[in-house]
Amino acid sequence: MTANEVAIASLETTMGTLEMLLADFTDAELLVRPVAGANHAAWQLGNIILGEPFLISAELPDVVYPPLPTGFQELHSGKGAGIDSSEGFLTKDAYLKLLKEYRAVTVDAVRKLSEAELGRPSCEKMKWAGPTLAHVILFDANHTLMHAGQLSVIRRKLGKPILM
Repeated sequence: MTANEVAIASLETTMGTLEMLLADFTDAELLVRPVAGANHAAWQLGNIILGEPFLISAELPDVVYPPLPTGFQELHSGKGAGIDSSEGFLTKDAYLKLLKEYRAVTVDAVRKLSEAELGRPSCEKMKWAGPTLAHVILFDANHTLMHAGQLSVIRRKLGKPILM
């Protein structure tokens, strides 16, 4: 297995975990907070979507992601964390559609990289995510998994079955 294949497998398997955890969520359940002030699943999904271009475009500026709905970035960034309104949040299907589109752009970009490119030092802006481009890509996959773990807590609050 090449480094590209490992990176792509990480991006794809973390998406699979996320989709498994969301499969039985209704749109209304996306807005349930596990505790007061914590972010609901809708915010988590939007933040994963925002993470794709934030992480990848810093390293690969020629990679172009589809446009987001008006106000999406503000609602799902740190500024939108913990807001009490449900206004502006999308349906589960809409989030998954965007996330799959964004992840497909990322996977396509990774597929085109050489081993040498994956091993190059990360740009200054992304040094916190890891020393190489490969580390930044794996951080993107881990960002998805981190939010998936937060969905597990919401699942418990909703009384849904334990999946892992």
